Amino acid sequence: MRTLVICSGGLDSVTLAHKTAAEGDLVGLLSFDYGQRHVKELECAAACARRLDVAHRVVDLRSVGAALSGSALTGDVDVPDGHYAEETMRVTVVPNRNAIMLTVAFGMAAAEKAEAVAAAVHGGDHFIYPDCRPGFVAAFQAMQDAALEGIARVRLWTPYVTASKADIVRDGARLGVPFAETWSCYKGGLHHCGRCGTCVERREAFHLAGVADPTAYDDAVFWRKAVEGR
Repeated sequence: MRTLVICSGGLDSVTLAHKTAAEGDLVGLLSFDYGQRHVKELECAAACARRLDVAHRVVDLRSVGAALSGSALTGDVDVPDGHYAEETMRVTVVPNRNAIMLTVAFGMAAAEKAEAVAAAVHGGDHFIYPDCRPGFVAAFQAMQDAALEGIARVRLWTPYVTASKADIVRDGARLGVPFAETWSCYKGGLHHCGRCGTCVERREAFHLAGVADPTAYDDAVFWRKAVEGR
């Protein structure tokens, strides 16, 4: 299928882009600037597009992101340290983020006669993010089938929706993904902080996958304490 991949520049979506290029028909990468403090991830998305020799478009949703206040990713709320599965990480939820992005992506895919939109939601996201769960994926597909009836048929492809982050790392290693050229940290500093939930999850995933982690962390040992404290 001719597939448009939503690519943030993170480990998951970059791996998905490589998977699509290797196993399907990758027509381009689509990123969103919604005012996230870790906007440098978009640089990694652009690098991925150049590497895979496909178009990369960035949709400006900063005004929308500004209206979705209260999240640590877009507002003045501090990004908490600790494991991704802790209750404190709920402050990183941007309400309806995936639904908004996917709706834009499906419209673009229909206009460009692409057959699928790929998103890298995975099992590790289920605890915190309702718009990463299988039920959401099924409901969104049904909604788009109705919205595009008689106009286009676009499939939502989420191959990692029940997979773990470690599974994605293993798949990325198989595909030769340059993990050092991906960005996960929510704090958006010079290096990965090593302490926020997504940094801890990233480091733990490499450990569980048995794959060397090339990431430079400001705190390279905190993850062990965070994992033990679960």
